[in-house]
Amino acid sequence: MREFGLAGYPLGHSFSKRYFTQKFEEKGIEATYNNFEIEDINSIKSIIDKFPDLEGFNVTIPHKQAIIPLLSSISKEAKEIGAVNCVKIVRECGECKLVGYNTDVIGFEGALREFLGEASPEKALVLGNGGAAKAVCYVLNKMGIQHLIVSRRASKVGEIGYESLPEIIADYKLIVNTTPLGTWPNIETSPDIPYQMLTTEHFLFDLVYNPEMTKFMSEGKKVGTKVCNGYKMLVMQAEAGWKIWNNK
Repeated sequence: MREFGLAGYPLGHSFSKRYFTQKFEEKGIEATYNNFEIEDINSIKSIIDKFPDLEGFNVTIPHKQAIIPLLSSISKEAKEIGAVNCVKIVRECGECKLVGYNTDVIGFEGALREFLGEASPEKALVLGNGGAAKAVCYVLNKMGIQHLIVSRRASKVGEIGYESLPEIIADYKLIVNTTPLGTWPNIETSPDIPYQMLTTEHFLFDLVYNPEMTKFMSEGKKVGTKVCNGYKMLVMQAEAGWKIWNNK
């Protein structure tokens, strides 16, 4: 039987296993999808040995960047982004090669364009600076949207601290949360932005999808801000990964 999975830590909030298990059942696909909850990404080596039928796996927090040194090759897009969330396992002549891709860009771009509709914000704030943020910035560059990364420890060009937001948030109409803040079970947490300064012209996109309505989103809705969670993005990136795994 074909096998796939998800590597990350923790995985209590995971969408992928539920999504793919349901997909396999509905489509009559003989395959399984397992969660590989590992703190050290190097543990993936023993997992691959233990599951000889494993054809590919998704990668989530906190391993999207740490997985790269373990790969045999990486797609051009993933290399430019500096993060991988989808790995295809190629077993040939007794060798096992890991090929890395980034399908977050496909999911985020598709979901963002649908969310914005005819709107075209010129500037965006990206909350967080991890692997998901890199994919988000890649898409914003592609769409011609200027952006700044907001980090608790801003130390690079193009990064600012949360304390700077009151001065500029009025001009940055799109705000994307790439941090895990607000994810179940810690649903009362949210990024520390001045929500009272948001307007009906702002758009809040939260990569978090569990719960469906995060505190980040609900605080925005109080002032009439348009909000979107990460579910549609996840569906799109999952389907992109499925195509990669099935591309001979």
